[in-house]
Amino acid sequence: MTKERLLTLIIWTKRVLAFIAFIVWGYIIFTISRSPAPFIEQAPYCMGSTMLIFGLLTAAYKGLDYWSLQNK
Repeated sequence: MTKERLLTLIIWTKRVLAFIAFIVWGYIIFTISRSPAPFIEQAPYCMGSTMLIFGLLTAAYKGLDYWSLQNK
C-alpha cells in the first residue's frame, strides 16, 4: 500500500469513527433523556457517557495520528 493511499485511509477512518461516535452518543443521550427520572439523576449518566465515548474517540484519533506520523 502506498503512503499516499495509507494516509487517505487514515483520514477516512477518522471521519467514520467521528460519525459513529456522534451517532452512538446521540442515541445514548436520547435514551437517557427519555427516562422518567428528573434531570439531576440523569446528569451523571449523560456526563459519564459523553466522557467515555469522546475519550475513546480521542484515543483512536491519537493512535491514528501516531500511525500516520510513522508512515510519513
